[in-house]
Amino acid sequence: MTPVELSRTVLHAVRRAVDEGELTVAVPEKVKVGPPGPGGCGDYATNVALQLARPAGRPPRQVAEVLRSYLAGAEGVRDVAVTGPGFLNISLDGGAGAEVVRKVLRDGVRYGHSDALAGQVLALRVPYEVRAEVVADALGRIVASQGGRVEVLHSSPGEVPHGQAVDLRPVPAPEDPVPLGPDAARWALLFPAPHDRPRIGAEHLVQRESNPLFRVRYAHARTRALGRNAADLGFGSEPGPGGDALVALLADHPRILAASAAHRAPDRLARHLVTVADAVLALLPGVLPRGDEKPSAAHRARLALAEAAGTVLAGGLSLLGIDAPDHL
Repeated sequence: MTPVELSRTVLHAVRRAVDEGELTVAVPEKVKVGPPGPGGCGDYATNVALQLARPAGRPPRQVAEVLRSYLAGAEGVRDVAVTGPGFLNISLDGGAGAEVVRKVLRDGVRYGHSDALAGQVLALRVPYEVRAEVVADALGRIVASQGGRVEVLHSSPGEVPHGQAVDLRPVPAPEDPVPLGPDAARWALLFPAPHDRPRIGAEHLVQRESNPLFRVRYAHARTRALGRNAADLGFGSEPGPGGDALVALLADHPRILAASAAHRAPDRLARHLVTVADAVLALLPGVLPRGDEKPSAAHRARLALAEAAGTVLAGGLSLLGIDAPDHL
């Protein structure tokens, strides 16, 4: 079950609660779901109960308990817990997680691409400055992944933007990033939020965990190495249950791409890739059998999950214009 599908499931639970007279509220047009926050649990969480509490005239936790009863029996939902002031935390069936992995492996690096922006043209007015140029280029790729197109219009310093073009002016780079090389330079300019000044230094080149770009590329290369190692051991991948936290991140990838395009924020995609990389690096030690251990269904499922994560990392880096080598 993808986040979009789960959002529809939650919305259906709200509609049923209203139809049954247990809640007296206007049914919202959409419901947002995402990874659980601090103190949360499960695969996804939603604050819909907090949003509906005031119009319902009831405490948020009471609203959450009402919705919980309808969500608990929904197809693909294993468990629902209420935490904090009224957050609904949803755990999905293992089969749903396996389906996410299958979809990633089936779609490849195009996983998360859609036609949500089909026929739309985003005109960007960009100054003659290296960071703005790189951000505009990355946005062109990300918007294209959602079916849209970016048109870049250049402006001179001090020129006032006009017309329908969107003014794209991230904080300029403090120095020339070219000595970092193309991949590290792009990462240095894209990873910070547009209002943050990018750091142009050797920290983007070090082969250490302190370097987010290294972690992302290393995680991708390790997933590819695992596939080669598993083939040497005579077994392949097969999606199955497990790895709920990483599955949730992979399932959230289409939403991240859509949000990065809508908010003109390639930094959102870059930060998401770091989160995926950190999650898959924690999974890697248990993927291959150890010693005399024979490959099991759990090993095959973990290998499939690692391969899917590597695919998301490769696709995301490609949209940022950064290479994802299989060997590092």
